[in-house]
Amino acid sequence: MPFVVIMAGGRGERFWLRSRLAAPKQFLNLVGDKTMLQLTVERMVDLVGISDIYIVAGSDYKDIIMEQVPHLPEENILIEPCGRDTAAAIGLAALILERKDPREVMIVLPADHYISDVHCFRKVLKSAVVAACSGEEIVTIGIAPHRPETGYGYISQGEILDIIAGVPVYRVFQFLEKPDYAKAVRLLACGNYLWNSGMFIWRLDLIRRLIEKHTPQLARGLNKIGQAMGTGQYTAVLEEVYAKLPRISVDYGILEKADSVLVVPGDFGWDDIGSWIALERYAEKDERGNIIEGRGVMLDTSDTFIYSPGKTVGVIGVENLVVVNDRDSILVCRKDRTQEIKKVVQALKDKGLDEVL
Repeated sequence: MPFVVIMAGGRGERFWLRSRLAAPKQFLNLVGDKTMLQLTVERMVDLVGISDIYIVAGSDYKDIIMEQVPHLPEENILIEPCGRDTAAAIGLAALILERKDPREVMIVLPADHYISDVHCFRKVLKSAVVAACSGEEIVTIGIAPHRPETGYGYISQGEILDIIAGVPVYRVFQFLEKPDYAKAVRLLACGNYLWNSGMFIWRLDLIRRLIEKHTPQLARGLNKIGQAMGTGQYTAVLEEVYAKLPRISVDYGILEKADSVLVVPGDFGWDDIGSWIALERYAEKDERGNIIEGRGVMLDTSDTFIYSPGKTVGVIGVENLVVVNDRDSILVCRKDRTQEIKKVVQALKDKGLDEVL
């Protein structure tokens, strides 16, 4: 039975103001009544069982995880002493899980994705697990693109390798960075590019070997942590060593350097609800393309999204804006610059305004 590792340590800065440090987007009910984390666990619990699901997050989020997923064993919450990006978080999880079975498959999922066709998703994931069982190749899930998207990385799909339970498996030819709009249009037209979903499947012994090969500094730190496991020094060693681990994503550190990566395409209503623009896809618009969640009026206004629970907002003569009025702060942003909201968050940090973050 594979292990499922859910990455829940992100800050969700592109979704400020709704997403705050105390409750990032993965702990919010953005689509429907359940939070993004709850939906992610729910998709997996019938596939592997709750005892094989693990959640990686900082200690600040342990209580909210236990509240939102009360049936999860407490020891299945894997605590990072600090954020060091995905390679370190995945490495720590692999280090812990390989003590159970180093030849088992590890499924890595972000906590903040939305998937509408769960049945299709599970079918694709099962085929990806089978492809990863040999322990020789990394497997990732690529999403069939539906629009020219500049917010995602892309995967260039190579030759077909196998068909597993009716699901094709391809070699990855190349990983591409987030493109500008013109390039995204070209990639969509080509027909052999997929969105990089950030979902990974590999055997535990394989990812540990690849960490040793491609990120030796990370490997040395993880080895020190591993030597302290089961001793009274574990917590102190973890805190000391983890803070010094290289800050690098698993994409840059491992995937783009690996000799053999496979991709399983999926078209199951996937969305990375990482910004206010993404949330628009699930809201009802008026005849001029406006959305209002809360109270307010929009006069001579088009293609504008207002989020203002409990407060009244009035806008006149604007277009293509996101206006967020939440609790103690207001955000006004052009839609084509919502990917830059994290710059606002950093500027507020620099001014010492941490209380609004």
